[in-house]
Amino acid sequence: MSALLPDTPNRKWLVVIAAPKEWQAIAPALAQRADTPLPPEWSLINLAARFDAVLSGVGKANAAGATARLLDPARHAGVVSLGIAGALPGADPAPGSTVIATSSVMGDEGVRAPDGLISLASLNFPPTPEGDAIAASPHLLKALAPLTAMRAPVATVSNCSGTDALARELARRTGAAAEAMEGAAVGASTRRVLGPDAPFIELRVISNTTGDRARQRWDLPRALLALADLARAL
Repeated sequence: MSALLPDTPNRKWLVVIAAPKEWQAIAPALAQRADTPLPPEWSLINLAARFDAVLSGVGKANAAGATARLLDPARHAGVVSLGIAGALPGADPAPGSTVIATSSVMGDEGVRAPDGLISLASLNFPPTPEGDAIAASPHLLKALAPLTAMRAPVATVSNCSGTDALARELARRTGAAAEAMEGAAVGASTRRVLGPDAPFIELRVISNTTGDRARQRWDLPRALLALADLARAL
């Protein structure tokens, strides 16, 4: 398969990676060499002719801050948030499968009321330039069409779903197939720095189920191998 992300003459893609194990899977695949060391967080790393990357650290604050600090309109054409995720009930993507986020949704920003979460956008305090979610760029969704992947929203959370009730509620409220901790924050920074039409997409490989922690199923080695394959396809 040829490279899926469009060529961007004179500019690169910035790939935002949250955790060290994700970096160790992704960076060598993008750089096409095995000796890609773990960098300090919030450092811009030149991986290859088409890619820069940053190890942001886990969570929304790290992801948004690292993206905003290092994203350079003169150097970067767009941004990819790339990593692992937990499958939400309903969609139930399988471990090792890829989810292409049609939108990256702020899943738990708001007010927790007796009858559920009231989102920040509905309170007139939108957490992103687009409301509670950042839409994937249509031309990137089209470019990634050859991938065998589920296409669905992905929820960005500060509190991962460690109970069945939380997992079901998040899936119902957001329509998300999976949850992770960075994508919408990366997208929000991308659109604020590069503008409202800036190319952005979030890509996730499923590493675990969500819900009650004692009954969660994990296959991190399989997910990391699939994540490396996904990075090579880009």
